[in-house]
Amino acid sequence: MEVDVPEENTSEQTAMEIDEDTSERNPRVSGSVKVMASSGTVGSVSISLHPLVIMNVSEHWTRLRAQEGSDQLVYGALIGKQKGRNIEIMNSFELLFNCIGDDVIIDRDYYNTKEEQFKQVFSEMDFLGWYTTGDIPTEKDIRVHKQLCEINESPVLLKLDPRPKNTEHLSVSMYESVIDLVNGEATMLFVPLTYTLATEEAERIGVDHVQRMCNNDQGECSVVAEHLTAQHSAIKMLHARVKLVLRYVQAVQNGELKGNHEVLRAACSLSHRLPVLNNPKFKADFYNQCNDFGLMTYLGIITKGCNNINQFVNKFNILYDRQGVGRRLRSLFF
Repeated sequence: MEVDVPEENTSEQTAMEIDEDTSERNPRVSGSVKVMASSGTVGSVSISLHPLVIMNVSEHWTRLRAQEGSDQLVYGALIGKQKGRNIEIMNSFELLFNCIGDDVIIDRDYYNTKEEQFKQVFSEMDFLGWYTTGDIPTEKDIRVHKQLCEINESPVLLKLDPRPKNTEHLSVSMYESVIDLVNGEATMLFVPLTYTLATEEAERIGVDHVQRMCNNDQGECSVVAEHLTAQHSAIKMLHARVKLVLRYVQAVQNGELKGNHEVLRAACSLSHRLPVLNNPKFKADFYNQCNDFGLMTYLGIITKGCNNINQFVNKFNILYDRQGVGRRLRSLFF
């Protein structure tokens, strides 16, 4: 038995098949852009990540969120050492950027200045990659990654998810870039990398303090917090005892209580210990320390101002030289 299919349904079905085939061949048609390589692609490097980098990224995001009042994207550079296929990421610093529409433009002048600074302190470290926040890489990350490929041919990407759905695992992901053919075109894609945590003694102490500062189920806190709490309790107790002695002396003066000579001698001995701050030697040492601190502060401000003036003069000279070359060329031809 033959069934007649209406022409309208046939045309709709054909259009749906064409749309499905087109979206499969070209991911841009369906509104999604492919940024991840196929699951069979394996990373080519091994990563050793220091906890200091994770704390820096977390502090960067938390500070901007507290300042702006909402979640903000952050960008920064990763520095460390590379030996063959082994990469050790040891430190990081922030990067300045400008947003033009949906594009993020990294400030290269700021990076060059920071590179000169960290090279003076960490001469053995190199730029190895960059970091940002978020859950999975996006097309915007691809565009930023291409900019940083001008500094390093194959930088790595660290993404920290500040609001992870699964809190059992560390919300940090590492990626490297590969060039693959997508629809017959060479396209840059991300490949996930596995990493291990590498710590030094100083980092382990810092991580222990940070971890214990937040009270856990056992109510533990860091050693620093315990020390400050003990000092606060001691000062509070001393203040209460001094007020008690003061009330006793006032009550004796007012005739409310009968004076006890032993207690009054102890109070007099205590009062003679107090006017240490009125000693001329203490005032001289205190003023000298204040002056030294003020001079150090002024020296830092003057150094920073000289650096800014030096950069301005260098840029002015470059611009003046270019204009001078243009004027000389025009005089030769005309």
